[in-house]
Amino acid sequence: MRTFPMTRIGPGTRLEAALANLEARAIVQAAMPGVVNSPLILQLGKAPLSEIVERVRDLSGNEEAAARFWAALGQIDESTTVRRHELFRSPNPRLDPPTVETASSAATWTETVQLHGYFELTLTDVARDNPFLDVDLDVDFTGPAGQTRAGGFYDGDGIWRVRLYASRAGDWTFRTRSNARGMNGVSGAFTVTTAQAGPGVVRVADTFHFRHDNGDRHLPLGTTAYAWHHQPTEREELTLATLETSPFTKVRMSVFPKAYLYNSDEPERLPFEPTVDGGFDPTRFDIDFFQHLDRRVQELAARGIEADIVLYHAYDRWGFSDLDPVADDRYVRYVVRRLGAFANVWWSMANEYDLVRSKTEADWERLAGIVTAEDPSGHLLSIHNGFDFYDYTKAWVTHCSVQRIDLYRTAENTDLWRERWNKPIVIDECGYEGDIEQGWGNLTPEEFVRRAWEGAVRGGYVNHGETYRDPNEVLWWSKGGVLRGRSPQRIAFLRGVIEASPAGVLDPLPGDWDVPWGGVADRYIVVYLGAGQSALRSVQLPEGEWRGEILDTWEMTVLPIGDALSGLTTIELPSKPYLALRFCRD
Repeated sequence: MRTFPMTRIGPGTRLEAALANLEARAIVQAAMPGVVNSPLILQLGKAPLSEIVERVRDLSGNEEAAARFWAALGQIDESTTVRRHELFRSPNPRLDPPTVETASSAATWTETVQLHGYFELTLTDVARDNPFLDVDLDVDFTGPAGQTRAGGFYDGDGIWRVRLYASRAGDWTFRTRSNARGMNGVSGAFTVTTAQAGPGVVRVADTFHFRHDNGDRHLPLGTTAYAWHHQPTEREELTLATLETSPFTKVRMSVFPKAYLYNSDEPERLPFEPTVDGGFDPTRFDIDFFQHLDRRVQELAARGIEADIVLYHAYDRWGFSDLDPVADDRYVRYVVRRLGAFANVWWSMANEYDLVRSKTEADWERLAGIVTAEDPSGHLLSIHNGFDFYDYTKAWVTHCSVQRIDLYRTAENTDLWRERWNKPIVIDECGYEGDIEQGWGNLTPEEFVRRAWEGAVRGGYVNHGETYRDPNEVLWWSKGGVLRGRSPQRIAFLRGVIEASPAGVLDPLPGDWDVPWGGVADRYIVVYLGAGQSALRSVQLPEGEWRGEILDTWEMTVLPIGDALSGLTTIELPSKPYLALRFCRD
């Protein structure tokens, strides 16, 4: 019989193959801390291990350590099956004996709820070995718009909760379904008043824009602070105070903590309970972590700010991005059930989904299906690219969450992307104002503001971020704190220009080949002149008389140029960059 020798992991093995083997992954992690979950290194997944070792100081200058490293890897068969799947275990439908009376659990609920607030039902259950695995809880609701369903979640100390966004005023009833007999068959009623708790959930409106449920326009001029809620309390409070006085209407934030450049600290809380070996138990959520997340999301809501919740990312040294599919499903279901009743939530399946190497498109489709199934509120939902765009034509994608695709040009593609996908374009990363080494994080404030205007006039929305170096590694883009840059106040000026439009938004308009025009046809025109420094500009105005102004987007000034402009109009300019022209008529 012919036999084949095992293929040992060695210098020629690709990095991605070594990291796919759990045993080899542990060896690489121990010898080269930071490599396993560093996106900077993982972009070199096709490179041989020898090349990676040469790039990493931990081994490249230490022959003895390198020898031990190669010897340990040489004991591992590269073909070993490494994916350890957790087996799905359906909760036991006969969890309790017949002696437990149906609907006997103590229950309380909010009997009067304001419109666009949320209803909450609280049930008390007996002790379970693992309530996250043992118990099912769903509630059927009947209200003015018909029937809907919401799932329950365990909140510690024997407490289960079910939350539902109050979408319609009127009388509602509910009835529970559970394999825990005491929580099964609990019923009741509540009223949603016409008094509003807030503007409500944000929805897509007019194909490319957004409105709240109460009809108010929403402009997603957001900022990025991925791990702000993983910080010490004092810094989190400082972040909230900063946001309260900022022009930003949305914060991009990740459920999982962040491990990356300028993120070497260990968070106080992790999403899963720890194990004795220093790992975590994916079958048990850490209640303190999620209660803290609840509070911070609601504190954003109190300030009129949307929470763009990122469910996955690759910036991970703990292993949260590499959960087993069963654990992934349970995690997504738990998060959506907890947060899905809050009006100010958006869902982002991932930040840079294509760098989360452990997941395929089939995984993302499955997980997106869980989000839509478990969120009766129907919050906005998207997925953010690293290098390759996701298929934004998918029915579950409500808007396009776009990453920069070029060191310079990204916002300039906004109008083309609108035509391509026929959905709102939110450029959640167009580069950040800052002074770090990386090209994505050292934009001048002038350049960032230019990009924000380019995207806005072309009918989209450009997200802010700030990455100024700090001796304590407190960069706003990840950890929040205070804003040090000069772009936020200028974003406020841009926001005012958009809000002044008769429609409250800007759409692309026919104009000149070299500068974009946006606004509302025949009523409100903004011509963005960008980085040029012309001494004059001629524009062909549509029929009628127009009131004209020169907007200095950097100095934030408005200079009137006439109240009865018409036809071909030549305007003298102050020969400086970052100007715009605005033409209005009643």
